[in-house]
Amino acid sequence: MTDRKIHQIDASGEAVGRLASRIALILRGKNKPEYEPHLDRGDTVEVTNIGKIKLTGKKIDQKEYYSYSGYPGGLKTKKVKELLDSDPGEVLRRAVRDMLPPTKLRTGMLKRLIIK
Repeated sequence: MTDRKIHQIDASGEAVGRLASRIALILRGKNKPEYEPHLDRGDTVEVTNIGKIKLTGKKIDQKEYYSYSGYPGGLKTKKVKELLDSDPGEVLRRAVRDMLPPTKLRTGMLKRLIIK
């Protein structure tokens, strides 16, 4: 068992993608010398000031998130602007989720992401 440290990151004024890649690296444990891809040895990440996050370019107007229910006509879209107004942490959580590997370890890694 490894020691899990708590990394505190301030999100004010940072771009979503750059912040998400830093967080994914820490959650996965790639910043440690004992990193092994098949083991979950990452640390916990606490993110504060998520409401002051920055989106570059025209992403705030053009980027959309999709969810599909599995039924015909069940594709739903939501713009980033709507998601930022309702839950700004969800934008970062989705970015980090997509940067982690799609294995059984991903859910455990995402549980260690704390957005305040």
